[in-house]
Amino acid sequence: MKKGLLIVLSGPSGAGKGTVYNAVINMLPELKKSISVTTRLPRPDEIDGVHYYFRTVEEYVAMKERGEFLETAEVYKNFYGTPQAPVFEMLEKGEDVFFEIDVEGAKQIKAKYPECVSIFIIPPSFEVLEQRLRGRGTEDENSLLTRIGSARGELAQYKNFDYIVFNDDVHSATQNVVNIIEAERCDILRNERKILNMLVN
Repeated sequence: MKKGLLIVLSGPSGAGKGTVYNAVINMLPELKKSISVTTRLPRPDEIDGVHYYFRTVEEYVAMKERGEFLETAEVYKNFYGTPQAPVFEMLEKGEDVFFEIDVEGAKQIKAKYPECVSIFIIPPSFEVLEQRLRGRGTEDENSLLTRIGSARGELAQYKNFDYIVFNDDVHSATQNVVNIIEAERCDILRNERKILNMLVN
């Protein structure tokens, strides 16, 4: 059995990576999602082990010190992290695991698992990205300017990724991501164990 793919979809705020991620999942429903650990309190409709693994700060810090996370981040005074054991378990079973994550998280995953397939989603221009961020209408001008500055810094990290997909149209961007995943599934090295097994039988 060949090992599964670990696929990372990332990009700056406003690139539309969440929309593309969900669209890819709809087209390739066999892709597995990872469940994150968080220290924030569960919302009324959230179930431990289904939506998140809810842990105390002390439990989270202990997991981090034991090196149990594939990536970890602090967001609005709460910690979030991806436990690596279940991800590696799925990969060993030949299942493909799909992440949608920020640029820093993608960098951490690449460092721990260099054979991952990393895809960088970006809008057709920075002007479009700024329009999308402003179009959300969820932040004041100062917060918006901070986010726009962060997005520019994130864009500059494109060389850390294997592929770039321009998201000027969500349907074509989604199809391009699907095409990348399908092509990686056909990679010679990823299928070598199966080929060698055929040769000796």
